[in-house]
Amino acid sequence: MKVYVYTLGCRVNQCESEAVAESFMKSGHEILHSSTGADLIIVNTCTVTSKAEQKARREIRLFAKQAVSLVTGCYAQMNPREIEALADNVVVLPLIRKPDLLKLPMFLDENAGDDLLSAVKSFASESRAASFGGSLFDFAPSQFSYHCRSYLKVQDGCDNNCGFCRVHIARGKSHSLDAETVVQRALEIEQKGYHEIVLTGVNLTMYDHEGDGLGGLLKKLLAAVGPDMRFRLSSLEPDHIDDLLLEQLRDRRMQPYFHIPIQSASDKVIKRISRSYDSRHLEYVINALRELKDDPFLACDVITGLPGEGEEEFETTRSFLERHGFAMMHVFPFSPRPDTALEHARDKVPEIVRDERAKVLRDLSAQLNQRYVQRQVGKENEMIIEGRRLGHWYGLTGNYMKVTLASDNPNLDVGDLARIKLLSPETADTI
Repeated sequence: MKVYVYTLGCRVNQCESEAVAESFMKSGHEILHSSTGADLIIVNTCTVTSKAEQKARREIRLFAKQAVSLVTGCYAQMNPREIEALADNVVVLPLIRKPDLLKLPMFLDENAGDDLLSAVKSFASESRAASFGGSLFDFAPSQFSYHCRSYLKVQDGCDNNCGFCRVHIARGKSHSLDAETVVQRALEIEQKGYHEIVLTGVNLTMYDHEGDGLGGLLKKLLAAVGPDMRFRLSSLEPDHIDDLLLEQLRDRRMQPYFHIPIQSASDKVIKRISRSYDSRHLEYVINALRELKDDPFLACDVITGLPGEGEEEFETTRSFLERHGFAMMHVFPFSPRPDTALEHARDKVPEIVRDERAKVLRDLSAQLNQRYVQRQVGKENEMIIEGRRLGHWYGLTGNYMKVTLASDNPNLDVGDLARIKLLSPETADTI
């Protein structure tokens, strides 16, 4: 059977999709890199924004014309009936049953006499009635079919109740994988030749196992792995960054890349969205992270048009972002999400104003990114080799820059950790 796994959303979803793909490969099925020719398409969805859900619906409709489509993830957890109504051959498996997907290949093999749609429907029905007995931390792929760096999920869920977000409703309370298992999985990844592990979680800085926070976990990981392993963190929430975590981030094996979901730098708006810190704490966190490395890549999420965001509040956020020189900004226009505190807010910003502000920040992001990249020219760095294009190796640097090697190096291979010097914003050479 030919299977295509399509992923929307965060790196947690990417990690989980990798594990699902591997479970099919181990059972002898073929994993495709596009939907063309697929017998079964698995769609792992996101519910962060209304646009994410719109994109999911659009893709599901297209996929359903090609093959049996099994939909899971956060959107499937929140709106299963809406998804099931898209087409007759669309089957929904809620997020809380997502671990059961690892048992799907065996189930389909055992029910090979049934037509595929009937078998998938039976699987989903049995899963909803009584789970096959999995955990959201069962997603631990030993091979990574789409990437040359590995993803290691260590945390799930979120205890916050931010006014714009409903991921905590879909994912539930924060829970963490025990440190011993995390270290064991990291060592297994290292033994397979990978040189970078991306630690992922829905709210990664909420990691807490027996009193060990994310800083304690990193301390154990760094003590266990060798000198050629690198770690990248998917994101860092500002309210859970402590001194122990900062101390570990200083280690040279921690990539100089920090992604911070800021959303707003206005104290009025921060309070409005029920965040537990203020702009002074944001300032402290950003300055502390910047001091850890030589010009690290700082990225952030920001939402325009949040309820209560007037011109003054927007300008406060814009000037804050410019002052701190974020190398990349993921800008999202606010969209009210069902079952959240801001769903029925009366002080909503007009959509045309919201979208204009988003454009202002996206233009600013492009300018700041260009400045950052130009500053890196002439500097030494590291990169993970991702592949070859037109006879040249290309990859991603530790500080999140996509570069191509100007000269060929026959000693390199995909997944290698190479020492380089940046020749231009897009080219480098080994040193």
